Amino acid sequence: MAAKRILLLTGDFAEDYETIVPFQALQMVGHAVHAVCPGKKSGEKVKTAIHDFEGDQTYTEKPGHQFALNANFDEVDVSTYDALVIAGGRAPEYLRLNPRVIEIVREFAAASKPIAAVCHGAQVLAAADVIRGKRISAYPACSPEVKLAGGEFADIPVDSAVTDGIFVTAPAWPAHPQWMAQFLQKLGTEIKL
Repeated sequence: MAAKRILLLTGDFAEDYETIVPFQALQMVGHAVHAVCPGKKSGEKVKTAIHDFEGDQTYTEKPGHQFALNANFDEVDVSTYDALVIAGGRAPEYLRLNPRVIEIVREFAAASKPIAAVCHGAQVLAAADVIRGKRISAYPACSPEVKLAGGEFADIPVDSAVTDGIFVTAPAWPAHPQWMAQFLQKLGTEIKL
């Protein structure tokens, strides 16, 4: 297996696990992962948030870690990457307002490169208008955006994921085992023990 170069799009108040787990897991299997955020450079940090499901009508939020970025957003060249990961949490609310973020997502989609999004990451996919006719999962509160963008909302258990074409999506961090397994399959990654 040839190592892949993966771009991880995150930001302040992205969900802690949805940033750190794919960042570490993809490196663990030998891929190079570049974590970026608009307006920030390599070495700068984003504040993450821990979202938990404690029986309320929606998730609860607690402070997460300071996550250090390892690449510069302004230097992203999509042609040098094999795939894109979009972290969830509250960061997609403002990431989707950045014109360069939208261009990046559209460039990955136009090149048919795998895109993994979790939780609120679907907000970025919807804003980029790349999910028409695709079955897309997300945190359930994002289902109207998926539908308005022409996608079919995949209402699946919180620990499940769905793959449709280049897209691998999941509702939230409890789906990491399924989400990452499906993304690794899409990347052609083979793990031998």
